Amino acid sequence: YFSREANLNVTIYPVPVRENNFTIKTDRDISFVKVTNIIGQDVFRVQYSNPQQSVKISLDNPKRGMYLVTILFSDGIRVVKKIMVEESE
Repeated sequence: YFSREANLNVTIYPVPVRENNFTIKTDRDISFVKVTNIIGQDVFRVQYSNPQQSVKISLDNPKRGMYLVTILFSDGIRVVKKIMVEESE
């Protein structure tokens, strides 16, 4: 699976994440998103019954730091991206 990941277009913004939410945009259908903190605890997960190419993720009062965003596409490809969360202003 990972060999095809290179030509996968995944954009996450804003970076760093400030207002507890961020958007994932891609050219494939997203079927599942999971956000994990650096010690491996899930802080967010969502399954989309009709997959979409742009999704908005809202975290519930995240602590600042690094998070891993796991994106599963409807064709079975999985991508993991790092995001940085800052305190809200």
